[in-house]
Amino acid sequence: MRTFLERFRVDLLLLLVAVSWGSTYFVAKELVSADMVLALLASRMLLAAGVMAAIAGVRRKCVARTELLAGMPIGVLLAAVFAFETFGIAHTSATNAGLIISLTMVFTPILESVLSRRPLPGTFFAAAILAVTGVVLLAGNGTLDPPSVGDLLVVGAAIVRAVHVVSMHKLTGGKAMDSLNLTTVQLGTCALLFTAGSFVYGDSVPYYLSRLDPRQGAMLLYLVLVCTVFAFFIQIWAVRRTSPSRVSLLLGTEPVWAAFIGIVIAHDIIGIVGYCGVALILAGTAWGRSVEQRHRVKEREPQPASSKPEEAIPGKENARPGFPSIPLVPGQSGKLRA
Repeated sequence: MRTFLERFRVDLLLLLVAVSWGSTYFVAKELVSADMVLALLASRMLLAAGVMAAIAGVRRKCVARTELLAGMPIGVLLAAVFAFETFGIAHTSATNAGLIISLTMVFTPILESVLSRRPLPGTFFAAAILAVTGVVLLAGNGTLDPPSVGDLLVVGAAIVRAVHVVSMHKLTGGKAMDSLNLTTVQLGTCALLFTAGSFVYGDSVPYYLSRLDPRQGAMLLYLVLVCTVFAFFIQIWAVRRTSPSRVSLLLGTEPVWAAFIGIVIAHDIIGIVGYCGVALILAGTAWGRSVEQRHRVKEREPQPASSKPEEAIPGKENARPGFPSIPLVPGQSGKLRA
């Protein structure tokens, strides 16, 4: 009984993280217009980096040089993700943004496959085509009109997010690094870039903050405290108490919650064709993630030893190395949300 309750508690908290990430598109939509994007992002990152730095300071564990050297370039990529994503949100609906960004789950394995020169199975590309078709249907919503600027910016965010995930693995994989310090460096890098950008484009940070009413101020704190700090520590806590596959499965429900919140709470208007697009995106990304994970497990399985001694190659491993274990779910470890 105790084991069941512990598992239920872990699953519930991970599901709450997925829900909070799914809600960020609606919350950001409420807080931003094109002229406010950099000021909003600077405010979010300054607060988030400050909170994380304070927590890191309590532990009295200094940032290592390796964490700084890895965290800064990854932080630049993370800033690019947030910029594309938030400018996109300013020009499209919360539902579209929350679903289109899930294409990261398709782009990441493709990028990793190209870099590692290990082909993906054909069924993965069938899933990718399904998801992209869904994006076309959702963006057009039953018309032949091209995607909006906002939709295209979010597609760009999904591509850069895939680069961010793969780069994080390349720069940090196999190295002893503190997750909290690495996260703080990334958020701090984002804060510096967005604060500098706010001086030359759009509203300044002080002006933006002065215009927030109590409701908007609460939303901003929600993005920082719940979607960043709470989510970060829940992931670390949960990974030690359940399997990575279960963490991936539960956090992978983020686009479902993004669609639900966008349609039910934000009242985004979607036609029948748009709903078909939603279904194809969710089905395609889930199918693609499942195919890729099974393929990765298969790649890691050692090949059976040859029964003919003369065919054995001395000094070489028979097992073919598999894909690195990279997070494919938006918001999972390696992909930060703030």
